[in-house]
Amino acid sequence: MLTLLTNISELLQIRDNGIRKVSGAEMAELPSIKSAFLLIENDLIKDFGPMENCPSIQPDRKINCEGRTVLPAWCDSHTHIVYAGNRVQEFVDRINGLSYEEIANRGGGILNSAKKLNAASEEEIYGQSKKRLEEVMKMGTGAVEIKSGYGLSVEGELKMLRVIRKLKENHPVAIKATFLGAHAFPSEFKENHKGYIDLIVDEMLPKIASENLADYIDAFLETGYFSVEETERIMEAGARFGLTAKIHVNQFTAIDGIAACVKHKALTVDHLEIVTDEDIEALRNADTMPVALPSCSYFISIPYTPARKMIAAGLPLALATDYNPGTTPSGNMNFVVATACIKMKMTPEEAINAATINGAYAMGISDTHGSITIGKKANLIITKPITSFYELPYKFGDNLIEDVLIDGEIV
Repeated sequence: MLTLLTNISELLQIRDNGIRKVSGAEMAELPSIKSAFLLIENDLIKDFGPMENCPSIQPDRKINCEGRTVLPAWCDSHTHIVYAGNRVQEFVDRINGLSYEEIANRGGGILNSAKKLNAASEEEIYGQSKKRLEEVMKMGTGAVEIKSGYGLSVEGELKMLRVIRKLKENHPVAIKATFLGAHAFPSEFKENHKGYIDLIVDEMLPKIASENLADYIDAFLETGYFSVEETERIMEAGARFGLTAKIHVNQFTAIDGIAACVKHKALTVDHLEIVTDEDIEALRNADTMPVALPSCSYFISIPYTPARKMIAAGLPLALATDYNPGTTPSGNMNFVVATACIKMKMTPEEAINAATINGAYAMGISDTHGSITIGKKANLIITKPITSFYELPYKFGDNLIEDVLIDGEIV
């Protein structure tokens, strides 16, 4: 099937094959064509260019994009979309003055979500998660990483990963699964950290590998959660089963976790609300992608990732939602891009690069997603008529998306 987009006001993020990420000053460059066409064959981008070069063909479907901007669909490289119920009471508790740590210490937080998830059936969890996934697709997300981590038991983690696999089987959006058994210590292992890590390494990982349920492994490397040494053991165990690390780190404190992640060749380090000069030095010239989660900072009122300092140091940066029931109950990448501009002082060009090409790198899908490139997936956002793509973050409360195409089909 041939689909032809014509009279595109501006076609954003056009790239040659081989460009997998952008770093430092490169992040301010967003290549585009004004008055453009784009040709899709089945689910792939076949051709694009200025309208004067538009091919004289009779496509199966033609979309007039006059006045509208077209860009790659968002690549959301950090979510916890699969969960049961919600934690709305904790939202009110925070308003009333309790901190994230205080809520967690009274049995809330991750342990609260684990309790709800383990009480729910796989079918119930799938039904709830399916709705969330379909909502974010309509908001322009064409690729999403989904973590486990609310099971905190062998069966609970397997249940979550099987739900992720079912979502992948039933939806056209690209999905990567991350095993996050090391999200928190279950109450029965509160004083026996080694016992729980043994469970992850000796029981969870072999079963996950035998069913091929995960692409990556994660841990919450943070004061009061998993130490550097404990996380290193988890990363080493994951590597033995072919799972590259993507690690939560530096959300509240800096404890030399980033250097450990780089040493173990982690694909990403995520959160980074606290970043030291030593952390930046550890990331310099590394293949590890830093990932910022600005809507988490917004929702729980913690510092924002210091994007300007990191970009000035020549680092790349990706943006993701952290969609989860406790600290970011939203999968809206449009809000993430706007918040990165408004609160982190990223330019619109930098934020869009961070949410597309760098987001794809942070999921390991650079060859197929993240840019307008011949041969890549036809995962596209078509905006409503706008004067400039700067309106996307500027009108942060408006829905400026007209259509979303995933695998060449309108969702």
